Amino acid sequence: MDSTLLSNLHFVFIPFLAPGHILPMVDIAKLLAKRNVKVTIITTPLNSIQFKSSIEREIESGSPIELHIVEFPNAEAGIPEGSESLETMPSMDLKTNFFKALDILQKPIEELLEKLSPSPCCIVSDKNIPCVADISIKFKLPRILFDGTNCFNLLCNHNLHTSKVYETVSDPDSLIVVPGLPHRIEMRKSQLPVIFTPGPDKELNAIRERIRTSEATSYGILVNTFEDLEGEYVKEYQRVTGHKVWCVGPVSLTNKDDLDKAQRGNKSTTTDESQYVNFLDSWPPCSVVYVCLGSLNRVTPEQLKEIGFGLEATKRPFIWVLRGAYRRDELENWLIEDGFEERLKGRGILIRGWAPQVLILSHKAIGAFLTHCGWNSTLEGICAGVPLITFPMFADQFYNEKVAVQVLETGVRVGVENSIHFGDEDKFGDGVLVNRDNVKEAIEKVMGEGEVKDKRRERARKYVELAKNAIEEGGSSYHNMSMLIEEIMHVKGLNQN
Repeated sequence: MDSTLLSNLHFVFIPFLAPGHILPMVDIAKLLAKRNVKVTIITTPLNSIQFKSSIEREIESGSPIELHIVEFPNAEAGIPEGSESLETMPSMDLKTNFFKALDILQKPIEELLEKLSPSPCCIVSDKNIPCVADISIKFKLPRILFDGTNCFNLLCNHNLHTSKVYETVSDPDSLIVVPGLPHRIEMRKSQLPVIFTPGPDKELNAIRERIRTSEATSYGILVNTFEDLEGEYVKEYQRVTGHKVWCVGPVSLTNKDDLDKAQRGNKSTTTDESQYVNFLDSWPPCSVVYVCLGSLNRVTPEQLKEIGFGLEATKRPFIWVLRGAYRRDELENWLIEDGFEERLKGRGILIRGWAPQVLILSHKAIGAFLTHCGWNSTLEGICAGVPLITFPMFADQFYNEKVAVQVLETGVRVGVENSIHFGDEDKFGDGVLVNRDNVKEAIEKVMGEGEVKDKRRERARKYVELAKNAIEEGGSSYHNMSMLIEEIMHVKGLNQN
């Protein structure tokens, strides 16, 4: 591709303000910049911290990538200072305020776009920022949506919306066969994303519907997946919708050296990743259980206790990431009063806050990944060749469980049957979704010896090379990135003599 033409391209990236949405978009931005395409990432001050050092290293190496900051409108949106992401909202009662803040950002983003040089050719935005649809219309720019899930999720949601089959079922525990899929997939109604089972908050429901309808005006969709993983679902989604889809993942593999893996998403400059590596180095291959329930972890303390006791009962080494933890003080009090951490010292490590997940998963000592099934984590586990133990909670997570357990057959369910939608945890009280016996049983189904376990590990390992090959030159995701670049060049007339 002509380097002069490429240098005239300018992609603007606008990520949703939550870690699980920001990091893959930053990885895609870095991939584009490696093709000599000018890229600008727009975010807010506190959200930039988790990837700023990575971008600075890219710039130092000569990459045509830039980071621009717009101030988060805390006062205007009624959100306390120091909170700029969905992860850090002090109360889930502020969810509608948060989406109001995203709308307020429209004006400063437009003012920034007017100053950028060369003028932008395309906006890549998270689908959860509907005001970008208005921005793209005003500036006459194609808007590419970033969907932080996969084509399995996209196809399931599309087919459910068009068939309305979920409306024929009133009992939340009733099973629904999702129509038109390459595999027979059954879901409980209660496991479907909240757009299919809206709650009493009319304002929040309206926001979700606005997000869904704004997708129709996009030029196409970027998806963090690869064709060897879910090719049937990619083709079928394109066929039934007619949407342009570019599968460019797995983008976490752009972080190839240990420094990038260690710092990906880290907001702290003091974290010592070597302690985790040294711990893993002390254990045999495939012997350690890694547990992380995501950056938006809203699991109740009572449920976390059951996970802890289940881990203890396996007598296996583990790394358990607690992140911020919902009602954290209660959990910390239990850890002290029960003596859990001290009792398991040497066999288990608790990480409070951020963890170098890509670095940990790539270590040969990891034998299983107990995950909430967010797509980033699911894909990172798949790319590392690690069998998954699935603990979905809401959104697309029950879909991703189906991908791991039923489509790829590299995962084992803990046994969660009903979703607890994000922000509704207080309505659930102190109940538990699964008990310690469920946790222990699921771990033992994955760890250790046996023909079934060996075959599952073998299936998991085969995706390691397929994932790496996808993003290398000549791979399907590399090719799709080229097709995206050529598409935008064509739309903007940059490939004409």
